[in-house]
Amino acid sequence: GCPIAGTLDIIGDRWTILILRDLTLERSGKFKDLQASLRGISPNLLASRLKRLEAAGVLERSFYSQHPPRAAYQLTEKGEGLRDVVREMARWGAKYQLDDQQRADFVEAVGEGVIGPA
Repeated sequence: GCPIAGTLDIIGDRWTILILRDLTLERSGKFKDLQASLRGISPNLLASRLKRLEAAGVLERSFYSQHPPRAAYQLTEKGEGLRDVVREMARWGAKYQLDDQQRADFVEAVGEGVIGPA
């Protein structure tokens, strides 16, 4: 089959790519922090997307609290392979989708290294 279609089967929906954005930008992989960052996602949908990424070998889960159980997610080696894909999407979006002020705000939030110079 087509490798692009196969990749999109794993990362192609809105919430999944935004989860990868947060982990690629080295934000917290804790469930509660991901949910706060992904405004509008329900806990059930976030849990479903995380399980799907874990099953695909893109993320791994580790527990930082047993009582109550609390998990954090991090990219696996396979997930790290998507880092450049996410960064290129950010570069493209910053160049073609943002005005100068939005781009400046984005760079301030994530750092110039993510998208490079204008």
